[in-house]
Amino acid sequence: MSEPQLDLQPALMQRGALLDGHFRLSSGRHSDRFVQKFRVLEDPALLEPVAQMIAARFRDAKPTVVVGAAVGGILLAYEVARQLGIKAIFIEKANGLPVLRRGFAVSSADRVLVVEDVVTTGLSVREVLGVVQHYGAEIVGVGIIVARAEQLFDKIPVYALLNLPMISYDAAECPQCRAGEPVTDPGSRRA
Repeated sequence: MSEPQLDLQPALMQRGALLDGHFRLSSGRHSDRFVQKFRVLEDPALLEPVAQMIAARFRDAKPTVVVGAAVGGILLAYEVARQLGIKAIFIEKANGLPVLRRGFAVSSADRVLVVEDVVTTGLSVREVLGVVQHYGAEIVGVGIIVARAEQLFDKIPVYALLNLPMISYDAAECPQCRAGEPVTDPGSRRA
Protein backbone atom coordinates (compact mmCIF):
# COMPACT_ATOMS: atom_id res chain seq x y z
CA MET A 1 0.00 0.00 0.00
CA SER A 2 1.42 3.39 -0.94
CA GLU A 3 1.60 6.18 1.62
CA PRO A 4 -1.21 8.76 1.24
CA GLN A 5 -0.15 12.20 0.07
CA LEU A 6 -1.51 15.60 1.10
CA ASP A 7 -0.08 19.05 0.55
CA LEU A 8 -1.00 20.27 4.01
CA GLN A 9 0.12 23.92 3.95
CA PRO A 10 -2.22 24.96 1.09
CA ALA A 11 -5.01 22.98 2.74
CA LEU A 12 -4.46 24.89 5.99
CA MET A 13 -4.36 28.22 4.14
CA GLN A 14 -7.55 27.39 2.23
CA ARG A 15 -9.35 26.65 5.51
CA GLY A 16 -8.13 29.81 7.25
CA ALA A 17 -6.02 27.83 9.72
CA LEU A 18 -2.85 29.92 9.32
CA LEU A 19 -3.43 33.24 11.04
CA ASP A 20 -1.35 36.42 11.30
CA GLY A 21 -1.61 38.79 14.27
CA HIS A 22 -0.41 38.86 17.88
CA PHE A 23 -1.17 35.63 19.72
CA ARG A 24 -0.62 34.14 23.15
CA LEU A 25 0.12 30.48 22.49
CA SER A 26 -0.97 27.61 24.72
CA SER A 27 2.62 27.48 25.97
CA GLY A 28 2.29 31.09 27.19
CA ARG A 29 4.74 32.32 24.55
CA HIS A 30 3.75 35.02 22.02
CA SER A 31 3.91 34.81 18.23
CA ASP A 32 2.84 36.78 15.18
CA ARG A 33 1.47 33.60 13.58
CA PHE A 34 -0.98 30.98 14.82
CA VAL A 35 -2.15 27.61 13.55
CA GLN A 36 -5.84 27.11 14.30
CA LYS A 37 -5.75 23.32 14.53
CA PHE A 38 -9.50 23.00 14.74
CA ARG A 39 -9.80 23.97 11.07
CA VAL A 40 -8.21 20.54 10.44
CA LEU A 41 -9.94 18.66 13.24
CA GLU A 42 -13.43 19.93 12.38
CA ASP A 43 -13.26 18.61 8.83
CA PRO A 44 -13.43 14.81 8.48
CA ALA A 45 -12.46 15.11 4.81
CA LEU A 46 -9.14 16.67 5.86
CA LEU A 47 -8.59 14.84 9.15
CA GLU A 48 -8.88 11.43 7.48
CA PRO A 49 -5.94 11.84 5.05
CA VAL A 50 -3.89 13.54 7.80
CA ALA A 51 -4.49 10.52 10.04
CA GLN A 52 -3.81 8.11 7.16
CA MET A 53 -0.38 9.69 6.65
CA ILE A 54 0.53 9.40 10.33
CA ALA A 55 -0.81 5.83 10.50
CA ALA A 56 1.10 4.83 7.35
CA ARG A 57 4.36 6.18 8.78
CA PHE A 58 4.04 4.14 12.01
CA ARG A 59 2.16 1.03 10.81
CA ASP A 60 5.34 -1.08 10.68
CA ALA A 61 6.10 -0.16 14.32
CA LYS A 62 2.98 -2.17 15.21
CA PRO A 63 1.45 0.13 17.83
CA THR A 64 -1.27 -1.36 20.03
CA VAL A 65 -2.76 1.96 21.17
CA VAL A 66 -2.74 5.60 20.06
CA VAL A 67 -2.58 8.23 22.80
CA GLY A 68 -3.33 11.92 22.44
CA ALA A 69 -3.75 14.83 24.83
CA ALA A 70 -7.13 16.38 25.50
CA VAL A 71 -8.64 18.35 23.78
CA GLY A 72 -7.24 18.48 20.24
CA GLY A 73 -5.47 15.14 20.50
CA ILE A 74 -8.72 13.26 21.13
CA LEU A 75 -9.99 13.47 17.56
CA LEU A 76 -6.55 12.92 16.04
CA ALA A 77 -5.85 9.89 18.26
CA TYR A 78 -9.22 8.38 17.39
CA GLU A 79 -8.81 8.80 13.64
CA VAL A 80 -5.19 7.54 13.58
CA ALA A 81 -6.26 4.54 15.68
CA ARG A 82 -9.18 3.90 13.34
CA GLN A 83 -6.77 3.84 10.40
CA LEU A 84 -4.56 1.34 12.26
CA GLY A 85 -7.43 -0.80 13.59
CA ILE A 86 -6.40 -0.30 17.24
CA LYS A 87 -7.77 1.57 20.26
CA ALA A 88 -7.40 5.26 21.04
CA ILE A 89 -7.20 6.89 24.45
CA PHE A 90 -6.30 10.32 25.74
CA ILE A 91 -4.51 12.01 28.60
CA GLU A 92 -6.30 14.81 30.43
CA LYS A 93 -5.60 17.01 33.43
CA ALA A 94 -6.83 16.26 36.94
CA ASN A 95 -5.86 18.80 39.59
CA GLY A 96 -3.45 20.31 37.06
CA LEU A 97 -1.58 17.05 36.40
CA PRO A 98 -1.72 14.90 33.24
CA VAL A 99 -3.36 11.53 33.95
CA LEU A 100 -5.25 8.63 32.45
CA ARG A 101 -8.91 8.74 33.54
CA ARG A 102 -12.22 7.24 32.42
CA GLY A 103 -10.88 3.70 32.85
CA PHE A 104 -8.18 4.21 30.21
CA ALA A 105 -5.04 2.16 30.77
CA VAL A 106 -1.72 1.27 29.20
CA SER A 107 0.67 -1.40 30.39
CA SER A 108 4.17 -2.68 29.73
CA ALA A 109 2.65 -4.92 27.04
CA ASP A 110 1.51 -1.88 25.00
CA ARG A 111 3.30 -0.26 22.07
CA VAL A 112 2.13 3.37 22.10
CA LEU A 113 1.95 5.86 19.27
CA VAL A 114 1.59 9.39 20.66
CA VAL A 115 -0.10 11.96 18.42
CA GLU A 116 -0.35 15.73 18.66
CA ASP A 117 -1.92 18.39 16.48
CA VAL A 118 0.44 21.39 16.77
CA VAL A 119 3.79 21.38 18.61
CA THR A 120 5.52 24.59 19.66
CA THR A 121 7.46 23.84 22.85
CA GLY A 122 6.58 20.14 23.07
CA LEU A 123 5.13 20.43 26.58
CA SER A 124 1.92 18.49 25.84
CA VAL A 125 3.87 15.72 24.10
CA ARG A 126 6.32 15.47 27.00
CA GLU A 127 3.39 15.26 29.43
CA VAL A 128 1.82 12.41 27.45
CA LEU A 129 5.16 10.64 27.13
CA GLY A 130 5.66 10.94 30.89
CA VAL A 131 2.30 9.34 31.70
CA VAL A 132 2.84 6.52 29.17
CA GLN A 133 6.36 5.86 30.44
CA HIS A 134 5.09 5.82 34.04
CA TYR A 135 3.03 2.73 33.16
CA GLY A 136 5.98 1.05 31.44
CA ALA A 137 4.53 1.06 27.93
CA GLU A 138 6.89 1.19 24.95
CA ILE A 139 6.66 4.35 22.86
CA VAL A 140 7.01 3.58 19.15
CA GLY A 141 6.79 7.16 17.91
CA VAL A 142 5.26 10.62 17.93
CA GLY A 143 3.07 11.75 15.01
CA ILE A 144 2.45 15.49 14.65
CA ILE A 145 0.28 17.43 12.22
CA VAL A 146 2.22 20.73 12.42
CA ALA A 147 5.60 21.26 14.09
CA ARG A 148 6.14 24.99 14.75
CA ALA A 149 9.66 24.29 15.98
CA GLU A 150 12.01 21.38 15.58
CA GLN A 151 11.43 19.01 18.44
CA LEU A 152 13.38 15.95 19.49
CA PHE A 153 11.87 13.65 22.07
CA ASP A 154 14.89 11.64 23.26
CA LYS A 155 15.45 8.82 20.79
CA ILE A 156 11.78 8.53 19.85
CA PRO A 157 10.91 8.53 16.14
CA VAL A 158 9.05 11.75 15.30
CA TYR A 159 7.08 12.42 12.12
CA ALA A 160 5.54 15.83 11.39
CA LEU A 161 3.32 16.23 8.35
CA LEU A 162 4.28 19.89 8.13
CA ASN A 163 7.33 21.60 9.56
CA LEU A 164 6.31 25.24 9.81
CA PRO A 165 8.91 27.10 11.86
CA MET A 166 7.48 30.16 13.56
CA ILE A 167 9.25 32.52 15.89
CA SER A 168 7.80 32.82 19.37
CA TYR A 169 8.83 34.96 22.32
CA ASP A 170 8.57 34.98 26.09
CA ALA A 171 5.90 37.55 26.86
CA ALA A 172 8.50 39.84 28.47
CA GLU A 173 10.56 39.84 25.25
CA CYS A 174 7.70 40.11 22.75
CA PRO A 175 8.24 42.98 20.25
CA GLN A 176 4.49 43.23 19.61
CA CYS A 177 3.81 43.69 23.33
CA ARG A 178 6.49 46.39 23.45
CA ALA A 179 4.76 48.11 20.52
CA GLY A 180 1.47 48.05 22.45
CA GLU A 181 -0.35 45.68 20.09
CA PRO A 182 -3.27 43.88 21.75
CA VAL A 183 -2.78 40.13 22.15
CA THR A 184 -5.32 37.46 21.18
CA ASP A 185 -5.52 34.27 23.26
CA PRO A 186 -6.94 31.52 21.03
CA GLY A 187 -5.29 28.57 22.86
CA SER A 188 -6.97 25.81 24.81
CA ARG A 189 -4.30 25.03 27.41
CA ARG A 190 -2.38 27.25 29.74
CA ALA A 191 1.18 26.57 30.88
